[in-house]
Amino acid sequence: MHGCNGMFGHSAVIADRLSCWGYVTLAVDSLGPRGITSRCGGGGIEQAFDAYAALRYLSQLGFVDPARVAVLGESLGGYAALYAVERDMAARDFAERFRAAIVYYPDCGFPAASMTEPTLILIGEADEASPVERCREMVAHARPDGAPIALTVYPGVHHDFNVALLTPRVRYFGHWLEYNEPAAKDAAERTRAFLAAHFAGTAPGQPIAK
Repeated sequence: MHGCNGMFGHSAVIADRLSCWGYVTLAVDSLGPRGITSRCGGGGIEQAFDAYAALRYLSQLGFVDPARVAVLGESLGGYAALYAVERDMAARDFAERFRAAIVYYPDCGFPAASMTEPTLILIGEADEASPVERCREMVAHARPDGAPIALTVYPGVHHDFNVALLTPRVRYFGHWLEYNEPAAKDAAERTRAFLAAHFAGTAPGQPIAK
């Protein structure tokens, strides 16, 4: 799930990386088909419902195991991914379930979160667009009935830290955006390990215990 500027080169980078790891990958464009050029500055909840539409589509493909699908989002798409797996938000409207959620620098706007699936959050300490304290508060006050939330914070790192195009950094909508290679590499390794951990031990078509 892309950020507020929609699909651009970085989306293909993420999709190609996941594909190289052996995963079927679907990059969802939530803006273009709606004739929207940008969601920067507000909106974007439709992405969470687009995620479930994508899950339903993938579940119909013979080479995809519907019980082993994760949702990954960045920035606005990260918030949408959280919204998609929060028990009282989009998740309550769908019988289908994701296996895991991976979110890069989201706006953690759920003060008493209860995630339906294990969730990994990757964010920079110096992120001005998505303040890390909101994520810390969300994790600290997460409800005990929810799936675990793992939070990784990178000291001195800004928003969009894994977007190599942002070298040198730029100011956009009043916030610093800057690529950070060490953080980007670590986040990729954590993403790969998280997916492997939550997909391990399940053969295609095998039910997953909840």
